[in-house]
Amino acid sequence: MTHAVARVATPLVARTRFVSEGASIDPFDHLGDGGFAWWHGDVGFVASGVVARVPADEVVATLRAISVEDEVGALGSGAIAVGALAYSERVGPEATELVIPARVVGRTTGGRGFVTELGASGAATGTPEAASRSVPPGPAEPTSYRVRQGMSRAAWGRAVARVLECIDAGEVDKVVLAREVTADADRSFDRAQIVRRLRAAHPDCFVFAADGLVGASPELLVSRHGRELAARPLAGTSPTVDAAARARLGASEKDHWEHQIVIDSMTAAFGRLGVTVHARGPEVVRFGELAHLATEITGTLSPDSDLASLDIARALHPTPAVGGSPDAVADRLIAELEPTRRGRYAAPVGWVDANGDGEWAIALRSAEIVGSTAVLRAGAGIVAGSDPVREWEETEVKLAPMLAALVAL
Repeated sequence: MTHAVARVATPLVARTRFVSEGASIDPFDHLGDGGFAWWHGDVGFVASGVVARVPADEVVATLRAISVEDEVGALGSGAIAVGALAYSERVGPEATELVIPARVVGRTTGGRGFVTELGASGAATGTPEAASRSVPPGPAEPTSYRVRQGMSRAAWGRAVARVLECIDAGEVDKVVLAREVTADADRSFDRAQIVRRLRAAHPDCFVFAADGLVGASPELLVSRHGRELAARPLAGTSPTVDAAARARLGASEKDHWEHQIVIDSMTAAFGRLGVTVHARGPEVVRFGELAHLATEITGTLSPDSDLASLDIARALHPTPAVGGSPDAVADRLIAELEPTRRGRYAAPVGWVDANGDGEWAIALRSAEIVGSTAVLRAGAGIVAGSDPVREWEETEVKLAPMLAALVAL
């Protein structure tokens, strides 16, 4: 769908205030049909309303033109832009549009609630306590479901074999193949309830909702807080998490090779941006019923750098954790072998403020929801030595958390 870009025509002010400590507030009550949610642990926010849709190249400049009155000073307070990009920016201008929301309801690291309202300069805004007023209950949730498989096991096996042929020929080192399943329900899915379930089940993940895209991603693409940068790429996976499985993953040459491809690529990408980074890892980490190899990457922007978190996220994407290496060959094989376009799956999702600070995850463990239909995708990294049966089983485990969040029992 193509969106017309709404321009900011009048001077605007973003007013952020604490909610009174005695007021009860559930940010997810304010998600609505087209809002945005971002949550990690006990900290996060829900944004609603649209002041403007702005191309990514213009976002930070647009935010800097907004006056800010912010007594909170927390992540996500003040004037921000939010959204999920498309996996490929070639699909159209909407692929890089972000939304400047009219209202943000959030919670700080100290547990305080806050509200930001964006409006014309001089215009009155509501009190923060208005955010705690009763909200009409959401729609009744579905009671029956049908799950349809996209790519068959046989087609998956042929796709993996094709990638392995290219690896053997020296054309490519790694390709991440994704498959999809579709869940149909007897009535529309309730996004707010799905996000609540994801947050409860996966507190260590970045739980997000961007229009119809909902998920809980374990993978931080990049964050910028002040001049400090951080990333945590994941590559190399075990679909079981007992001690023996984690030990096998930690000792696996194949998985370490797959992981190192990602680290080398990201380190080089940061270098092209003029940022020297330090990598610590890999270590085996667990998210639900999956274990991954993870590396902590940190760096510091130079004082003269004006790179925003959004700029860095776009420069890093797609990493070999979701695409492959070399990326041009991997992209060609993905287009050839995956029966449908990825849309916003495996692309950057997050937020940025006027200072350039922000957080961007990779949209994994997610579903695109339209009414009573949800399309889920999961991928597996194919490298030399990959077995199509084991890679299929890995995608099954990756699909399970989102299926569990969709199905209310």
